[in-house]
Amino acid sequence: MKISELKDFSEDQLKVKIAEEKQTLTRLRFAHAVSSVENPMRIKHTRKDIARLHTELQSRILQKAKDSSSNEK
Repeated sequence: MKISELKDFSEDQLKVKIAEEKQTLTRLRFAHAVSSVENPMRIKHTRKDIARLHTELQSRILQKAKDSSSNEK
């Protein structure tokens, strides 16, 4: 998942995508614990995707807070 793709998502879509990716990560970890996963690097990529989603969501929240504080002045 690329950052340019994340820019098109709304905040609600980002939250849903984070939940989906966390669920995927959990399933991958369980599958890897029980038997070897076809592509173990997928766990790493999923973790990085979750981090990217969190970063984008956090930057939007901070931008809203910054915009609202500048409008109050």
